[in-house]
Amino acid sequence: MEKEIEIKNINPVEIFGANNTYLKTFVKYFPAIKIVARGNKLQISGDPEVIEVFEKKFDQIISYFKRFNTLDENVIEQLLLEHANINGGKGDEVLVHGNGGAKIKAKTVNQRKLVQAANHNDMVFAVGPAGTGKTYTAVALAVRALKAKEVKRIILTRPAVEAGENLGFLPGDLKEKLDPYLMPLYDALRDMIPPEKLADMMEYGIIEIAPLAFMRGRTLDKAFVILDEAQNATSVQMKMFLTRMGTTAKFIITGDMSQIDLPKHQRSGLPYALNALHDVPGIEIVKLNQHDVIRHPLVKRIIDAFEEADSKFKEQKEQSKNDSTPSNK
Repeated sequence: MEKEIEIKNINPVEIFGANNTYLKTFVKYFPAIKIVARGNKLQISGDPEVIEVFEKKFDQIISYFKRFNTLDENVIEQLLLEHANINGGKGDEVLVHGNGGAKIKAKTVNQRKLVQAANHNDMVFAVGPAGTGKTYTAVALAVRALKAKEVKRIILTRPAVEAGENLGFLPGDLKEKLDPYLMPLYDALRDMIPPEKLADMMEYGIIEIAPLAFMRGRTLDKAFVILDEAQNATSVQMKMFLTRMGTTAKFIITGDMSQIDLPKHQRSGLPYALNALHDVPGIEIVKLNQHDVIRHPLVKRIIDAFEEADSKFKEQKEQSKNDSTPSNK
């Protein structure tokens, strides 16, 4: 079957993308049909049923653009993903059944990419702002692996870095001081494992939550290991952690480059590692963004507002620097 779709009253570049970037996304998600752009028209050929599905999704893309007057690759992927395949699978399978029978699965395009990356690689970096589900998805993958007996234990770790507070002034012993910093990991686990069972697993070391410094000197094997808040690991700590990997371990490293709490004289190990390892086979980097925020709708707006404010501040700082530079006459 052959079909022609005409785009009316819209610049084709808005729909196909610069250099046909968006068109390539159409092709990626619908490999069973041939899609060719000619001017303001799409020429499609192939299976009639697949073409019918594509037409419906393409109409949604056009409607989205007409409503919001904007379009990007993440939006297109979100709209196409329902009926298309990623690496041979839909990517929306249930990762684990949580407490009360809740179905826990990836909810956004980049969360699905994280799941696919973990399925095919032993080490994955997931980088993005708050609220994008990096940690939650990683913990779900770890619990799934443990339940499937792919690993014997889960190890969750974070750098014990103060985010504007001072650990020394908190009451209690070391564990009581550190527990608040590890709370997001506890919260995710509590959604997925019944409280009594979780307590037993932690007591017997099947699930271990510990500060990053406690990883030194160990070999982490037969384990699913998550380093959370990796932006607060120094480059020395990052190298130490990554080299703890045993022969049958799986590592996921999550971080948010905009929330580095290290002292100014210390360099974050996350950008250092991403730069050094981006071409290493067996390691995949997944970048999440504001489109993956699944908290309250205000969170996305807050992220956008802060990014805009940061951009303006940098521009003003640069302008002030230029104005204060004496000119040569």
